[in-house]
Amino acid sequence: MATSNDLKNGMVLNIEGQLWSVIEFQHVKPGKGPAFVRSKLRNVLSGKVVDKTFNAGVKVETANVDRRDMQYLYNDGSGYVFMDTTNYDQITVPSETVGDAANFMLENQMATVALHEGNPLYVELPASVVLEITYTEPGLQGDRSTGGTKPATLETGYQIQVPLFIENNTRVKVDTRTGDYLGRVSE
Repeated sequence: MATSNDLKNGMVLNIEGQLWSVIEFQHVKPGKGPAFVRSKLRNVLSGKVVDKTFNAGVKVETANVDRRDMQYLYNDGSGYVFMDTTNYDQITVPSETVGDAANFMLENQMATVALHEGNPLYVELPASVVLEITYTEPGLQGDRSTGGTKPATLETGYQIQVPLFIENNTRVKVDTRTGDYLGRVSE
């Protein structure tokens, strides 16, 4: 248990049986009336964001969330298997929990897995990853200076939009939060 005065960004609260992560908070001391804490919370499982106000000093229940760096091994059909690199324990994370992160995960890649009481809550990848383009249509000569884009398939099977000058087997940097092309990577 903690009080509303102890809130910090990234802290996970257990409110009415649901886990909420603190995105931002602000202590407010109005000229009249008692102080309070205005916060923005994100539901850990659904991603829904809500605003919540706590009176100053009110007790809030914190949840113990264990964030571990794990190595993605393979997809076994029912989920994604990750290995804790410190003790070599393996866990299977369901596809629904991994979500869109699966579009950017390669075997043996490191990721952060958040666990609450042994249950995986979410998988967090680095802000950007380097992947190879396996297929894209050739760009037309003369189209290179315009700002046009074309679809390209990554080695994970996910499709993104890339500039016209990108060719097959080019390594590119991709934003894992939005799926946007960030640039070419030279070897």
